[in-house]
Amino acid sequence: MSSSRKKILITIDWYLPGYKAGGPIQSCANLVAHLKEECDFYVLTRDRDYCESKPHAGVTSNAWNRLEEHVWVYYFSDTELGYQNLKRVIQELKPDLSFINGVYSFYFSILPLLILKQLKQQDIIVSARGMLAPSAIQVKGGKKKPFLFLMKKLGFYKNVRFHATNEKERQDVYHTIGASSTVIVAPNLPRRHNVPPLVIREKREGELKLVSIARISPEKNTKYALEVLQGFQGVGRITFDLYGPVYDAAYWEECQEVIASLPDNVKVQYKGSLESALVAKALTDHHVLLMPTRGENFGHVIFESFSYGCPVIISDQTPWQQLERLSVGFDLPLYHMDRFVGAVQFFLEMNQQKYDRWSEQAYLYGQQHLQNKQALALNQKMFQ
Repeated sequence: MSSSRKKILITIDWYLPGYKAGGPIQSCANLVAHLKEECDFYVLTRDRDYCESKPHAGVTSNAWNRLEEHVWVYYFSDTELGYQNLKRVIQELKPDLSFINGVYSFYFSILPLLILKQLKQQDIIVSARGMLAPSAIQVKGGKKKPFLFLMKKLGFYKNVRFHATNEKERQDVYHTIGASSTVIVAPNLPRRHNVPPLVIREKREGELKLVSIARISPEKNTKYALEVLQGFQGVGRITFDLYGPVYDAAYWEECQEVIASLPDNVKVQYKGSLESALVAKALTDHHVLLMPTRGENFGHVIFESFSYGCPVIISDQTPWQQLERLSVGFDLPLYHMDRFVGAVQFFLEMNQQKYDRWSEQAYLYGQQHLQNKQALALNQKMFQ
């Protein structure tokens, strides 16, 4: 392992080659990909993917694995994951800076922060990852609110910097943790890859291919998306493909009940989890991303959708705003389901020429964000 460069410790529940936890993995992997030429990254994580019982193939559990140049990952097995082993690995590493992803994870948020404080680590950043937003706190709020109150009372976050991805998230940290908190704003970085070409999709009036690439969960509002289609009484043909892991079986049953009641001209297929390498094809095979999420601090799949020329229908609970004005999609309030129905109708009625124009605008919008040098500079500054 290199010792001449700044050593950055990252703790996160799931990491590459995992993909089923979605955004947090992608956010972290993108950050590492953009900054690995400047720093050495050491990631502590689980040895298996989200909702999986078997370890990743090709990794050595309970040891450092060289993922690529300047990037090492320690994959903990369930049997070895605990306070003593976490402390041993962190103590041996002696990081220059520690970057903790999330707030509530016992093994990868709470224990690492406790251990780093015991070891007198001076430079600690906690990345909120949208978890301090009011909408996120309301989910299992009976546990989260007392936990956050206790952490504040105990001074757990004293002398810790917080990472927010936008101004709204900064205000969420101030509101939840305290106005005296130190908060760094550095936007999430997009996937580092060559600019993809714009794929022209065939689009006929009266036909629409919708897609969702997200966990089947209340947070992503899968059931709401299905209810939008349940309320659709127009003519034409709609398909809606769902990709993503099912975490809550009871919630998925509720979704299936809605699917069973959909009009005959609306067909829904659940296609399971989707590997990161296959996201591009899924997006280019469909006309529109439908994801009325309850909240995103970035929304990687929304950005990816733009990057591949796929307009979106999303809620107004993301950083992606005023989309209709830009002809790249719709960001709509969740209390107006009729507007979601109207957006579906709008795209359903589009002919090839008009759809091509919206697809191109979405593509150009994605490229504009892909080449955002200020976002990279702010992330570089965070680790200086």
